[in-house]
Amino acid sequence: MPGDVEGVVSLTRGSARIAHSARSDVGRVRAVNEDAFLAEAPVYLVADGMGGHAKGDAASQAVVATFRRHLEPGVPPSPEQVLDAIHTSNEAVRALSDEGEEGTAVAGTTLAGVVLVDTGDGVGFHWMVFNIGDSRVYAWDGRRLEQLSVDHSAVQELVDAGLIGPDDAERHPDRNVITRALGADEVVDPDIWLIPAAGRQMFLVCSDGLTKELDDEQVAAILAGDAVHAAGMAGELVDAALEHGGRDNVSVVVVESMIGEGDDDGEATRDRGHESVETTRPRGEGGADG
Repeated sequence: MPGDVEGVVSLTRGSARIAHSARSDVGRVRAVNEDAFLAEAPVYLVADGMGGHAKGDAASQAVVATFRRHLEPGVPPSPEQVLDAIHTSNEAVRALSDEGEEGTAVAGTTLAGVVLVDTGDGVGFHWMVFNIGDSRVYAWDGRRLEQLSVDHSAVQELVDAGLIGPDDAERHPDRNVITRALGADEVVDPDIWLIPAAGRQMFLVCSDGLTKELDDEQVAAILAGDAVHAAGMAGELVDAALEHGGRDNVSVVVVESMIGEGDDDGEATRDRGHESVETTRPRGEGGADG
């Protein structure tokens, strides 16, 4: 596709070919882009500096810089190394907070991403999905879009409790209130999932600037089409968000991997990989940490 960047990651047996496209835009309303992304095989993430907080742009950029320092390009890290990068990112963001005349100005950011990891002990390679806040990770199998991450937000807690429906959440006055963020607390509690890496798989990582403007059906329709944008599929999605209002910064990373010999039935391969999900932290677990 136009705009796609391809990387090759060496594995114990064979290699993984990973293509990605990525784009970030300030949007139609905001003056500063507080989003940042990292898209360097095998690490793909988006961080959304919290609007209304001090140094939101510096917070998201601190996350990207920390992951670059901790994880070697082209080499699958262990899950423990990814967790270390997350916790060190929390420390880096907290270090940006200032003590002033009106109290502490707290820097903060969301984080969502996927990393190809080596789980060791003969278990094999997995895609490690993680999130803190309301940036999201989706899986796309060519026919179906599924949100893998769970928003850490006030409205998501109301949805989980059965007090409001998903459609009501989009219009709720507290829809922008998140309950976890990097920088908010001394200890951060990310949600983690491990997905066996096999065959052809595709992931979408995005800030809420995309999902505020496009619903899942609209996102799926774009992913199912052909990308002609210079920035690939990520560019198509960002442009669509801007056309629908662009009320927030919007950042998108689209990742497609092929691991192993593949399968003559690419669609079936994507379905099998999509269904084999090991949840290492229950979806929706955890209370308000920030």
